[in-house]
Amino acid sequence: MYTRKVGLIVRHNFKSCLCVRHKSDLPTSQQGNYYDPDAIHENPLERCKRFIKRDINEMWKKANDPFDQYEDNKIFPKTVDILIVGGGVIGSSIAYWLQNKCRDGLTIAVVEKDLSYAKASSVLSCGGIRQQFSLKENIELSKFSAEFLRDIKDYLTIPEQQPPEINFNPSGYLFLATKNGVDTMLKNHQLQKELNANVELLSKDMMKTKFPWLNVDDIELGSLGTLNSGWFDPWSLLNALRNKAKSLGTYYVEGEVEDFGFKVDTSIVVEEDPNKEYEGINSVKVKLKDGETQQMVFGICIVAAGAESGNIAQMAKIGKGKGFLSTPLPIEPRKRFVYYYHSPKGPSMSPMVIDPSGIYFRPDSFDNHYICGKSPCDTEEPETVNLDVDHDFFEKEIWATLAHRVPAFEEAKVKSSWAGFYDYNWYDQNAVVGAHPSYFNLFFAAGFSGHGIQQAPAIGRAVMEMLTESGYNTIDLSRLGFGRLIAEQPLYEQNIV
Repeated sequence: MYTRKVGLIVRHNFKSCLCVRHKSDLPTSQQGNYYDPDAIHENPLERCKRFIKRDINEMWKKANDPFDQYEDNKIFPKTVDILIVGGGVIGSSIAYWLQNKCRDGLTIAVVEKDLSYAKASSVLSCGGIRQQFSLKENIELSKFSAEFLRDIKDYLTIPEQQPPEINFNPSGYLFLATKNGVDTMLKNHQLQKELNANVELLSKDMMKTKFPWLNVDDIELGSLGTLNSGWFDPWSLLNALRNKAKSLGTYYVEGEVEDFGFKVDTSIVVEEDPNKEYEGINSVKVKLKDGETQQMVFGICIVAAGAESGNIAQMAKIGKGKGFLSTPLPIEPRKRFVYYYHSPKGPSMSPMVIDPSGIYFRPDSFDNHYICGKSPCDTEEPETVNLDVDHDFFEKEIWATLAHRVPAFEEAKVKSSWAGFYDYNWYDQNAVVGAHPSYFNLFFAAGFSGHGIQQAPAIGRAVMEMLTESGYNTIDLSRLGFGRLIAEQPLYEQNIV
């Protein structure tokens, strides 16, 4: 059995993937039959260019101009090398890294259903960044992203414009553990230190001294993320990534992907069944803001549509087909409430605090205003038909614990609130990054389950490496691939907030 990994087809010890290969790639004796999958070393972009050359040529013959004008002379590219579905922080980061790497060598389009981002998960996030994870990949992703944010002016400044400012506040992250959680915190801390994360353990007495306003009577241990931990303005990061990507030549199209275009290619061999015809995807139908529908032919498609990624995957028959296509992309929207409150006697300075109950809070200004929230239990998940806030949730599920942890919050009064969607991976609460095994040109970067905003810079770089360098050269994300879903080998992250 074989599975595709970062542009190669490599051996694994579980059945997972439908493998395809162009007949011309095979030795004459093997054409139409079997082949050695370990012999493939071609860059994914070159491979896709060769596969879609015929489709692109056909499309160009049908049009005098490969671009359409829509909505006040905005450009709709009919043919692109890379299509990114989703223009939030993940999609924009991918576009930036790819365009920065290849410059004019690639035509890249981002399709985003709402360029105002009024309901986008990216801008409704609390903007936290930390290294206190239980998985190596998540620690390394957030470490690089923190470095990126500190040096953001070097990465994202556009010539003759003001450098971007994301208001990074390095006040830290504090996880609290009761007696039952000490062993897990110690185990996670060991991994974090092995990876040189800036995290330190605090005893009960140390926390009493460092944070006298915090009630730790029922707390045994704290994990404090120091350098490179804190929070930033998500809207500013999204704008900086998007504007830089656009300045390098990326096309942003406001529209909604409605369906994929499928095409049978008899020149491709399906390893699972050499007599089976390969049906690939090579285009999307995009419904524009004015209601018009356009077709866009692509070489590679990357689904980075956040909470909608599972629905986009279904359009490509993922979760609806047979064999490997029977496994769905397990990503769905989960609504989360954020409450903005005032407490006149609250601490003037505080890290982001994560209570053992799952409640979090942090300052939101220097005048005793804070934000807080909590993920509900599975049986109490709110409906996702809208972004309405349950105002009673604060009183019923948060306030008592908040006041217990910080006695000054007895006087907390909610002044406003909002809701946003997590792109929640209900399978193992971790991202799905990499190729789908049934298609040679479909990739995913979604399912971050609440920590996508802080890992976006590193994810963009990883996807760029995967596509242009035939492998992960900095952070190995192989374990986050789609294959784990097919093999039923979940990769759990313990520190989900």
